[in-house]
Amino acid sequence: IEQPTFPKITEMCVKMIRRVNDEEGIKKLVNETFQKLWFTPTPHHDKEAMTRKILNITDVVAACRDTGYDWFEQLLQNLLKSEEDASYKPVKKACTQLVDNLVEHILKYEESLSDSDNKGVNSGRLVACITTLFLFSKIRPQLMVKHAMTMQPYLTTKCSTQNDFMVICNVAKILELVVPLMEHPSETFLATIEEDLMKLIIKYGMTVVQHCVSCLGAVVNKVTQNYKFVWSCFNRYYGALSKLKSQHQEDPNSTILTANKPALLRSLFTVGALCRHFDFDQEDFKGNSKVNIKDKVLELLMYFTKHSDEEVQTKAIIGLGFAFIQHPSLMFEQEVKTLYNSILSDKNCSVNLKIQVLKNLQTYLQEEDTRMQQADRDWKKVAKQEDLKEMGDISSGMSSSIMQLYLKQVLEAFFHTQSSVRHFALNVIALTLNQGLIHPVQCVPYLIAMGTDPEPSMRNKADQQLVEIDKKYAGFIHMKAVAGMKMSYQVQQAINTCPKDPVRGFRHDESSSALCSHLYSMIRGNRQHRRAFLISLLNLFDDTAKTEVNMLLYIADNLACFPYQTQEEPLFIMHHIDITLSVSGSNLLQSFKESMVKDKKKERKPSSDEETESDSNSGSESESEEEASKPRRLRKRVDSDSDSDEENDINAVMKCLPENSAPLIEFANVSQGILLLLMLKQHLKNLCGFSDSKIQKYSPSESAKVYDKAINRKTGVHFHPKQTLDFLRSDMASSKITEEVKRSIVKQYLDFKLLMEHLDPDEEEEDGEVSASTNARNKAITSLLGGGSPKNNAAETEDDESDGEDRGGGTSGVRRR
Repeated sequence: IEQPTFPKITEMCVKMIRRVNDEEGIKKLVNETFQKLWFTPTPHHDKEAMTRKILNITDVVAACRDTGYDWFEQLLQNLLKSEEDASYKPVKKACTQLVDNLVEHILKYEESLSDSDNKGVNSGRLVACITTLFLFSKIRPQLMVKHAMTMQPYLTTKCSTQNDFMVICNVAKILELVVPLMEHPSETFLATIEEDLMKLIIKYGMTVVQHCVSCLGAVVNKVTQNYKFVWSCFNRYYGALSKLKSQHQEDPNSTILTANKPALLRSLFTVGALCRHFDFDQEDFKGNSKVNIKDKVLELLMYFTKHSDEEVQTKAIIGLGFAFIQHPSLMFEQEVKTLYNSILSDKNCSVNLKIQVLKNLQTYLQEEDTRMQQADRDWKKVAKQEDLKEMGDISSGMSSSIMQLYLKQVLEAFFHTQSSVRHFALNVIALTLNQGLIHPVQCVPYLIAMGTDPEPSMRNKADQQLVEIDKKYAGFIHMKAVAGMKMSYQVQQAINTCPKDPVRGFRHDESSSALCSHLYSMIRGNRQHRRAFLISLLNLFDDTAKTEVNMLLYIADNLACFPYQTQEEPLFIMHHIDITLSVSGSNLLQSFKESMVKDKKKERKPSSDEETESDSNSGSESESEEEASKPRRLRKRVDSDSDSDEENDINAVMKCLPENSAPLIEFANVSQGILLLLMLKQHLKNLCGFSDSKIQKYSPSESAKVYDKAINRKTGVHFHPKQTLDFLRSDMASSKITEEVKRSIVKQYLDFKLLMEHLDPDEEEEDGEVSASTNARNKAITSLLGGGSPKNNAAETEDDESDGEDRGGGTSGVRRR
């Protein structure tokens, strides 16, 4: 207002106006700003201010051409609504001024276009002006009634550029809204409109045909009732289709068909579009003929959905989608159900067809929604005379049963590799949920899965739906959380372009946040829900759960990167990791022992003591320190022997291995879960800087307040479970077992055995000493984790009790400080 010539005004307006649906305070600010800027009446003599205002508005509309105009409609509605009951209506007055001036500007541009060289600039302005008029007409069509006659000639614009098509489409959309409101329009005016529209329908492409048929629908159905005119047009295309069908039946490979393909495509589309806006089974159209037009059209279009050419199939499906808007009951036909469901569920089916089926469902739901809103408005007008609300229920019952039919297949489309398929599937589900056509609980796991999509717009949309469901139905999200996590893994598998790389559970960007972090943040507020959720995730690592290794890696990634806020959250996880380890670990060892051949038992006996030392070479850096602090009974071997001891031990077990290597692979597979838990615990410990005594003292039954302190996260700590990644990349589960692989698995078994022997603290130790068993356990872990990830190495070699209840009186914690 102060500096109307500032060059960045448009950009500023665009950014502000997009916040029109924010929280109340911002919404109010946006409304007030634009009311001052655009919707305050301008004095009549101040032409310059008016022109500035027009240019500003049209610039903003032009700038938003790609992102959609919902915000403009919202703003206008908010402002007009706010003054509905007021006696002075400045916004309404300003709108009238703006519309009148926009029409004047259009006429000016039209003149300058005919005799100027800079056609490009002005035709862009012309489109912006006409689009702005359409946006006004959409909210208040009455404003445009007196200008309808002025707009009509634009239907005859000669189309050479994209802008010309935009002009025609927008003019058609304006006339569709405005003509039905005109009082006694002249016959010639109406006849001219009908003819112009018909010429456009016959001549131009899909977008133009769609808008022109829609406009013709409004003019004929609401004003002229010139049904014969439309009927002849319909027959022209319907006849052409029937003829092409019979030719195709006679000889599918005939050259005539190839030559006629454009006509076939146009006919399929136009017949569908006409059926969307006109019910040809009314007597007004077909007279007293007994033929059922909608069934005939269905049969024709269905015939071409089986055509060999994908383009023809797509157009036939578009046509069907149009016909279903006028006659939704056709969607219950067995052949339609089979067609839609097979396209959606067939993995090899073309992406274009899948998208088109989803678009059809989306358009149908949008139309239903518009119909319901209109019915609501009409109802409000007559509500005072009526008793009960009977309106709108029949059609919503219909759309609800239609969505129940196709729901499962639409949800399954979330697991498609193409983002466009997922995009339309999500739109259909969002519309279905917003209209309350299905019980939301069945969609929750799928929405959680879509919340991990790589595209931010889709993530946000899915998360938004979950928030809405959570507001209305508390507990649903928590109830389906684990199922949702498993599904999100399937989505990630589908999206994963390189099958050799394991699927990971965090974003590969600077935030490296968990893919399911939004889900966790929704659950974490309720302590009971949060704990139940975390326990059920940790239970998947149990050896009896038989979860596949890559899914465990995905869940461990998420657990490592969730947005924890209080100390209680990671401590609770570590506490449960210890419990799981002690149970799963001993089961694992037991089953491995049982698979061995019995006769070599004696040789394997001394393994625990020998292994303690032999491992010192394989992982630990602080070897000498630990050597010194060992009690004498363990110092009986000299270092140089240790390698050979380990060899003897491994050899002893190698001799006992059964011929069949299945138990070995089973062990390697199941042990990944335990390794991941060890790594996860180590990661959380490094990330939050917990000392061992703190982890040991934690009890889940203590009051929440004790551990309510915020977490102090360390930076640069990344979760990198090297062994599991190697295991998955080398595809060990299905590869051949070599001698070397056998040896490494046996070594892993001995490390585990040692770890399990030293899992419980030595009670009788003096406070200041690091116990022998703590050392033994640390070494076993360091060895098991392959020295850990490079980032965490220092911490791991010193106090790597990753498996649990700490035993050294907290000394290792002190040493780290």
